Amino acid sequence: MSKYEMLRKIEQKRSELIRVASRNGLNSSLAIQYSQELDALLNQYDQQDLKKDRTLNAFQSISSS
Repeated sequence: MSKYEMLRKIEQKRSELIRVASRNGLNSSLAIQYSQELDALLNQYDQQDLKKDRTLNAFQSISSS
């Protein structure tokens, strides 16, 4: 999944969470579910970003040798 697609999914889930929380409260089971789904998307995004950084650092180490 591209960075743009991932950011779009994150923003969509964030909007859904805000909508659900404003209607049902932050402690509602649906708001908690959406919050956990948003957390999972953010973790996935971070992992992709870290993987890219590690690859770039490895390439830079090889290039400078």
